[in-house]
Amino acid sequence: MSVQEFDTIVVGGGVAGLTATVYLARAGKKVLLLEKNGECGGLVNTFNRDGFYFDAGVRALLDAGIIHTMLKDLKIKLDVVKSPVSVGIESEILNIRDIESLAEYSDLLKKFYPGSKSEIDEVVRIIRKIMKHMDVLYGIENPIFKDLKRDPGFVLMKILPWFPRFLLTVRKISRMIVPVEEYLKSVVSDASLRDIISQHFFKNTPSFFALSYFSLYLDYFYPVGGVGSLAEALRHKILDFGGEIRNEKTIIGLFPADNLVVDDQNTSYKYNKLIWAADLKRLYTMTKTDNLPSAVRIEIEETKAKILSNRGGDSVFSLFLEVNEPPASFGKIAHGHFFYTPSRQGMGETHRQELDELLARFSEAGKEEILSWLDRFTRLNTYEISIPALKDPEMAPPGKTGVIISLLAEYDLFKKVEETGWLDEFTRELEDRMLKVISGSVYPILKDKIIARFSFTPLSIARRVDSSEGGLTGWAFREQMPVINKIQKANRAVLTPIPSVYQAGQWTYSPGGVPMSILTGKLAADRIVKK
Repeated sequence: MSVQEFDTIVVGGGVAGLTATVYLARAGKKVLLLEKNGECGGLVNTFNRDGFYFDAGVRALLDAGIIHTMLKDLKIKLDVVKSPVSVGIESEILNIRDIESLAEYSDLLKKFYPGSKSEIDEVVRIIRKIMKHMDVLYGIENPIFKDLKRDPGFVLMKILPWFPRFLLTVRKISRMIVPVEEYLKSVVSDASLRDIISQHFFKNTPSFFALSYFSLYLDYFYPVGGVGSLAEALRHKILDFGGEIRNEKTIIGLFPADNLVVDDQNTSYKYNKLIWAADLKRLYTMTKTDNLPSAVRIEIEETKAKILSNRGGDSVFSLFLEVNEPPASFGKIAHGHFFYTPSRQGMGETHRQELDELLARFSEAGKEEILSWLDRFTRLNTYEISIPALKDPEMAPPGKTGVIISLLAEYDLFKKVEETGWLDEFTRELEDRMLKVISGSVYPILKDKIIARFSFTPLSIARRVDSSEGGLTGWAFREQMPVINKIQKANRAVLTPIPSVYQAGQWTYSPGGVPMSILTGKLAADRIVKK
């Protein structure tokens, strides 16, 4: 068995792994990135099918004072455009332009829920307050990506005035870590209104994170060529710096006593340091603790038990459409990033209690009962609709449009359906119902114009990017998180009890979107470079 040696090995080629690798390569380390798929990017990926370009995971990017700062630091030129957002309920659609659109959003809600005007005013007041907090959190270029020794002016003019406000803001937002569903109950009495405000968020999302969405809408941007252009730019920079990337390499064993990892082709790699930028459940199930000191083994086993007792957060079902209709037809209706709710009724317990009960007695439930639930699920849901060609016209063949329609979905449901042998049928039924709802409401132009369609399920996500339960932002939000979830402790999120092993990515900090994945990748690389 051959053994290859490196200063640092990075496992996982998503944006966290790419970020860690590019900074290690820039520092002159002999670094190897190992990625299980044929391409890098993970959930930040764009693919081509029949001349249509689709984003496989995230639909747009949020800077958060991190992405643009990193690109500037690495001297990466990435062409981007704004990714404006629309919000719609039934036949009413609001195209968000700027902060003034918040008043229009308030009017939109009051039109559907006239008996809740004072409560809507209170929700909007809270959103405005949180937007001010967001301005503080993300109001400066993240100093982690800047050379502060060479830029004392940034320290004096930016960081020193900002830092006390940052600490105060962190204290304020710590009071809003309760789940958004529970928080809204103390503000809004109408259950349907609560649903409309919150049902497109992951279950139990902390209130501060959820109610900051209006700020996020104003900050979304889209790389020309798709979100995967970000991953490609980082990949090219790694190679420019002399780093090495090997695709289609799945790690099946980690031996920290020997500083070795082994892939599925029986190749061993020796490292001085290792960054695990992939699923943490896999890390702890494949780590062999033989020959480690007793105290270290105990700490690893305790961490492993905590990791394995938790589960990934909500996943998503995405329907991809190739449509024989120009993008302008869709642009007359809404922006290219669109959150649409076809019914003011809201989902109630359809996606939570009803589904939990259905899963608990799944073997007794017949297809008719499951499909009846699916009818309610698709009719009352909130959809995230993305049309890449409305942001970048080159993302579809001339005169045609690619459309992505997504909704939050439960991994366990698809797993049980697969185990009972009718996954293909269930998937087709879900696609049909989604199309019926969307073409029967906001996009009637979809009728008779679809050239081809296909979909990704939570199972697809779990298998492609090796994500536990198909989780998009890491762990499910619970009272006891298996990782750090306080921003003031983020620099410790990259530490593991495994000797010489660091961690990065959406599984290492909660909630873990693209900016936090990039940040933890940089923090892990910095630990190694400084050592």
